[in-house]
Amino acid sequence: MQFQNDLLLRAAKGEKVERTPVWLMRQAGRILPEYRAVRESVSGFIELAQTPELAAEVTIQPVDLLGVDAAIIFSDILVIPEAMGLPYEMVEKRGPWFPNTVSSAADLKNLRVADGANDLSYVIKAIEITKKELNGRVPLIGFAGAPWTIFAYMVEGSGSKTFSKARAMLYREPKLSHQLLQMITDSTINYLKAQIKAGADLVQIFDSWAGILGPEQYDEFSLQYIAQICDAIQEVPKTVFAKGAFFAREAMGKLNCDTIGLDWNMGIAESRKMIGADKTLQGNLDPAALYGNPEQVRKTTQNMMEQFKGSRHIANLGHGVYPDIDPEMVKVFIQSVKDFQ
Repeated sequence: MQFQNDLLLRAAKGEKVERTPVWLMRQAGRILPEYRAVRESVSGFIELAQTPELAAEVTIQPVDLLGVDAAIIFSDILVIPEAMGLPYEMVEKRGPWFPNTVSSAADLKNLRVADGANDLSYVIKAIEITKKELNGRVPLIGFAGAPWTIFAYMVEGSGSKTFSKARAMLYREPKLSHQLLQMITDSTINYLKAQIKAGADLVQIFDSWAGILGPEQYDEFSLQYIAQICDAIQEVPKTVFAKGAFFAREAMGKLNCDTIGLDWNMGIAESRKMIGADKTLQGNLDPAALYGNPEQVRKTTQNMMEQFKGSRHIANLGHGVYPDIDPEMVKVFIQSVKDFQ
């Protein structure tokens, strides 16, 4: 496909770009009144994500309304456990909740490796619709959660500050933990390949809970599975974003991926030195910086851009945009990146 704007893909591959591309994690979501209007037309988040036409509509909204250089399919990382046989609910103001969890070898027997195309056909259909409606305006990003992050929810049953149940299993039942992590990894590879076949131009792996593991455990129970996914996906550029895994940056530089996402606590110069020059870095403005006034947002954005200047870069926040941030400040951030010389 010929793109009107392929900045993201060229930047990910380390090719020459006229300017730095910019998009935001969670850009299709609660900051936009237009998104809230669509969500209010259905029973809630899960119905919206499982209705391909509506998921496509909210995926495209930020391209039209914010002027970002990429769309990211509207979905959730927890569709994988559901496809494996562990359904979840989205509880208002509390987040995801699993009525059943994994705590024993017997629980594994109730799970399967998801095939991606059939088990998650609603996401695949949403990608096909979005791809057609974008018509080459910007690339479409597909995504999945990293195996450790998915594991954490499947064992814990909900979000947590400590994920102590999930972390306890790594110590008490390492063999069982590896079995479940491998099932999640195989499911994720199938899922991402189905997304790419449907039209995703780049894929991102989100390790949202990377930072709650220590370095040795992260190596054993997360990074090796991310590496498997990166090695299996050869069709499109790959981005790995591991929030809080500052200790793993050097190892991430060795992953078979194109882009490493930085959270806002990761120093830019230090990260470049640790990761190396042959990866694109993505990020990493503090999302809270967007609570500032226009002048402050411009200044903090320019400061970030100066630090990345002269190296491979995709501009983004250091995590998802917060739901109560003014969309106008998001536009100031995006325009400040576009204006940067």
